[in-house]
Amino acid sequence: MEEKKGFWYADWSFPIFVGLLSAGVFAGTHMYYLYGIGAFNEVAFVAMLKSGIDTGVYGAVAAFGASFLFARIIEGSLVGILDIGGAIQTGIGLGVPALLLGAGFVFPVANFAASLVTGLVLGLAIGYVIILARKFTVGQGNTTYGADVMMGAGNASGRFLGPLIILSAMGASIPIGLGSLLGALVFYIWQKPITGGAILGAMLFGAFFPVAL
Repeated sequence: MEEKKGFWYADWSFPIFVGLLSAGVFAGTHMYYLYGIGAFNEVAFVAMLKSGIDTGVYGAVAAFGASFLFARIIEGSLVGILDIGGAIQTGIGLGVPALLLGAGFVFPVANFAASLVTGLVLGLAIGYVIILARKFTVGQGNTTYGADVMMGAGNASGRFLGPLIILSAMGASIPIGLGSLLGALVFYIWQKPITGGAILGAMLFGAFFPVAL
């Protein structure tokens, strides 16, 4: 019981995690808006944003992303699991930027520092909305049937993405590819999903051997 009162299990720490993830994803959309690379989402979904950038019409991607965000906030409040893919990657990473760009607010998406702050504030808001909603709904009971608030990938398909991430990293540059491969190997030895190791390894080596944009 004492362990569950610590930082990792506290209600107040959940919005911080959501805020940090949202800041990174929103900044990734900023990179994509300026340089055409960096969006944290599925190729088909990013293509919708690309179409909006090219044509100036963001209605489709804005409605698509915002609906995902709204649905996942409700889902997170009720079942205790916030889908990172739907809420943060699609909602924060596509829906909100599309709404801002469609309304003429380009600065939060075009400026790196502003994109980080915007994503952080949005993530904190989402986290607190979910926490408050749970306190007034399922949180009123003595049990939530084991569904404390946590963040999930949405499905189990992510475990099969490791080799694809390594190949993609190798296509970016040799050092980043080696970093991704080494990260995946470390996680394999550690008996953890290699996807996380491949991503972290690519990010680490990419910081020391950046790709010229």
